[in-house]
Amino acid sequence: MQNSHEKARQTWILVLASLASFMVSLDALVVVTALTTIHRDLGVSIEALEWTLNAYTLSFAVLLIPAAALGDRFGRRRMFVAGLLLFVGASAACALAHNIGWLIAARTIQGCGAALVLPLALTLLSAAFPPEQRARALGIFGSISGLALIAGPVVGGFIAQGLAWQWIFWLNVPIGLLIVALVLSRVQESFGPRTSLDLGGLLSVSGASLGLVWGLVRGNSAGWGSFEVVATLVAGGLLAIVFVAWELRARAPMVPMHFFRSRAFSAGNAAIFLQTTSLVGVVFFLAQFFQVAQGNGPLGAGLRLLPLTATLFVVAPLAGVLVNRIGERVLVAGGLFLQAIGIAWIGLVAAPGLPYAELIAPLIIAGCGVSLATPAMQNAVINAVRAGDIGKASGAFSMFRQLGSAFGVAILAAVFAATGSLGSAQAFSSGFASALSVAAALSLLGAIAGLVLPGRQVKAIEPEERKTAALHEEALSP
Repeated sequence: MQNSHEKARQTWILVLASLASFMVSLDALVVVTALTTIHRDLGVSIEALEWTLNAYTLSFAVLLIPAAALGDRFGRRRMFVAGLLLFVGASAACALAHNIGWLIAARTIQGCGAALVLPLALTLLSAAFPPEQRARALGIFGSISGLALIAGPVVGGFIAQGLAWQWIFWLNVPIGLLIVALVLSRVQESFGPRTSLDLGGLLSVSGASLGLVWGLVRGNSAGWGSFEVVATLVAGGLLAIVFVAWELRARAPMVPMHFFRSRAFSAGNAAIFLQTTSLVGVVFFLAQFFQVAQGNGPLGAGLRLLPLTATLFVVAPLAGVLVNRIGERVLVAGGLFLQAIGIAWIGLVAAPGLPYAELIAPLIIAGCGVSLATPAMQNAVINAVRAGDIGKASGAFSMFRQLGSAFGVAILAAVFAATGSLGSAQAFSSGFASALSVAAALSLLGAIAGLVLPGRQVKAIEPEERKTAALHEEALSP
């Protein structure tokens, strides 16, 4: 039986890990509904606006896997606090930004801090609870993280409309500093096995991602045949090849290449990449469509996104039950097909004067598709590896998920810039429709990847390892 001291320690760790996770998860999408306000305030282009999301997502994606190794080596509490302080400092820098370059740089540092906080919050929590209590603690932690992702656009809209967009970031400062003080006084230091840091893999995947996203973002303004765009795209492609070659030879690779011999692992990661490439780009533009084309405020835009995001709480638990009964292939392919239908429907009917009621059905359909497919993709990837490799497989899945977010915004913004603009409601609607048609096509490609998954398979993996990996993904979702 636990003594009161141990129970209090566990409660503090659960509360602090969940609060930290909520704070950094919220910032992944909190800026979406404030982008129109930032555009007007700083007078920037759509190209610059997308970097406020991509800077955060790219730094977050590439540092997720090394973060756990840093905590094991230098101390989990120490690196958790370092991540929080980095996040808080970057939040203050975001709030003080007087130009878009400053804001983008600060968002990059924010993403680095978030990449330290989220996986180490989960590690601290998992270590604090014995196996028989861990599932409940992880369930609470995952639910709070998921709530942050749903609340992000609404909270961002409320603050941007009621106060100013800078307060989206200022609010992180006192909350983050309070969490730091409590962590230092309530959480004990712990270490894990000393694993090698794959610096070569980290540098090459970072360079590849930055080069490819930079080329996509700059294509329309600089010209697709310009030296800048061609050079960055080629460099990004070459660095991607270098990353694969390095990982094949690395002693402790970030992403073991032999995992990709599994059809389930390869198809599952391809599907999540394509899903988030489509989905996050759509959310990016939907929030602005509701404001620029339909004249709503930031809060109204955030509330209008709820039919898309809130299905997570209703449909995802059902999908978690169904995946063990009918297998991943049906849910992934079917879910991404529904996502494609919903997105294509919105793109076909979207117009400045369209009543919002006519968008509710396609938003719900797309949201149901996302919620059906995501747990199944995660399950497919985790089940594709041995029990001892679940952590690395989960980290790879998270990385592909976050990279998909960055590429999605870049790709859809390139399509939007070629066919529309922020200049008027009609011009925005034209570019918006084109961007959503591409997003629907990406979702369909994801559905095809889902069809490549093996049929229903039952594989015995320890429940606690499966639960930890599942909650890791839920906490790190965009």
